[in-house]
Amino acid sequence: MEFDKKITIHVDNVVVDYKVYVDKHLTLRHLASAGFTGREATVVNALKGVTNTIYRGEVIGVLGSNGSGKSTLLSAIAGLVPLASGSVLVRSEPALLGVNAALKPELSGHRNIEIGGLAMGLQLQEINKEFKKIEEFTELGDALSRPLRTYSSGMRARLAFSIATVRTPEILLIDEALAVGDKSFREKSLKRVREMQAEAGTIVMVTHNLEEIKKTCTRALWLENGHLKLDGEVDFVIDSYKQSSLAGGKD
Repeated sequence: MEFDKKITIHVDNVVVDYKVYVDKHLTLRHLASAGFTGREATVVNALKGVTNTIYRGEVIGVLGSNGSGKSTLLSAIAGLVPLASGSVLVRSEPALLGVNAALKPELSGHRNIEIGGLAMGLQLQEINKEFKKIEEFTELGDALSRPLRTYSSGMRARLAFSIATVRTPEILLIDEALAVGDKSFREKSLKRVREMQAEAGTIVMVTHNLEEIKKTCTRALWLENGHLKLDGEVDFVIDSYKQSSLAGGKD
């Protein structure tokens, strides 16, 4: 596929660090001598100088072992985590879609469709126009009248995906949102991703399902231990990742 070479995302030497606090069981005397802190902080280096450029029309699959920095990279692109150093430049505000998308648990599925649409910048008349299509895509039926807190994680993910993909953003970030639900819904979701690609959006997706990356993506990034280990053609990156996993090779 030919891209028009319009850069939509540029990640430049990005470093992201997290502080992880460990609770210590101390006596009152020890707490007093330590200034009542009682918690020890450890710095976790989630991303270690990641650089990459992504173009309009690309669908990027991000793979790697647990804790490799995949979701952190998406959060950095979305502007949701502070950078220790480096920079992220985006052509437009990314839309981040994840299983834990911020929907309102006390409100019904129907009401969450309205609020989600407004959060995406849709006008009420636009939401009303697309409402039936979103309802049908979720396949949730009467459950849409119930509070979101009664939904399973898979039902929430269906709703989040259906809302987030009602219009094609220039940049869509998908974090494991296609890994839930039955086979038919996953296939329908992948078809929608391909439609969005045809509409010239840029999509970056994180998933452990390598077959989904093979079916959908135009390029793959392999993250390991916070480093960008490999960037290239999908089959080559996946085969390299599999061989490393079988050999037990971790950086």
